[in-house]
Amino acid sequence: MNIPKLADEIICGRRLKRGEDISFLLAADLTELTYEADKIRYHFCGKQAELCSIINGKSGKCSEDCKFCAQSACHDTEVRVYEFLSEKEILKECVYNEQKGVKRFSVVTAGRTLKENDFCRALTAYRLMKQKSNMKLCASHGLLTEEQFSKLREAGVTRYHCNIETSRRYFPYICSTHTFEDKLDCIKRAQKQKLEICSGGIIGMGETWEDRLDMALTLSEIGAVSVPINILNPIEKTPMENMPGISYEDILRTTAIFRFIIPTADIRLAGGRGLLSDKGRTAFKSGANAAITGDMLTTSGISVEADTKMLNELK
Repeated sequence: MNIPKLADEIICGRRLKRGEDISFLLAADLTELTYEADKIRYHFCGKQAELCSIINGKSGKCSEDCKFCAQSACHDTEVRVYEFLSEKEILKECVYNEQKGVKRFSVVTAGRTLKENDFCRALTAYRLMKQKSNMKLCASHGLLTEEQFSKLREAGVTRYHCNIETSRRYFPYICSTHTFEDKLDCIKRAQKQKLEICSGGIIGMGETWEDRLDMALTLSEIGAVSVPINILNPIEKTPMENMPGISYEDILRTTAIFRFIIPTADIRLAGGRGLLSDKGRTAFKSGANAAITGDMLTTSGISVEADTKMLNELK
């Protein structure tokens, strides 16, 4: 396959679909693949990179058994545990990030869903942030109902985050307390209430390259407008604590492939980026155009100032 020709076709409207043989992306020259992915990125996203920040609104004691997660009650980790933060704490973090130049902010909570009192506190926090800031508001609260999505929308939330994590085939190997279909159904409920979808996954959990292709195709099919690519950070006392690290070359190939398959979305470097020696600088020239920023649970060691400086240098 002629990779430059394919990139030009994608820019002109072609889309890679399920059923096509796209395995050539796995063997393509990496330098050429990333260069052409960056060309697609520039055409659809321009020079601007979108930075978003999150706050861990409720931590630990999660009922789900996701093998990669420190917050699962099934794993004896030393993660910090606390109940839903106060609305004022959430607003303070939102305003702080806005002052740093971040344009999008999300409240993320551990758990399958939110208890009613916590959901009410979340709505109050979103209303307060909408009133006191100009932030674009996102939410990540598990498998909510359609009625809850309607209320989030009314409170000022415009985008909902729900990672599919991996391929349909591999999902049962990483979680047994909910299913891949549960994730897709949740996304459909959010979309029915006119919420944009932020959905991606984690690479380096033992999945195959075919699983990564399948995940990207699913994300394209559901119309995700933001696609976080997380790099597994093996956490002690989780079932994946001894998982070998993924090479930077594989990260770059994954980022480039996602850009080829989901050309118009924000391909967002997310958890694990702080583990990279250049904090993702090379990946931003390989198809990525967005990132989660700030020194948080999943992006430890990264500051908004450092990200802003790096992205300005890459323009």
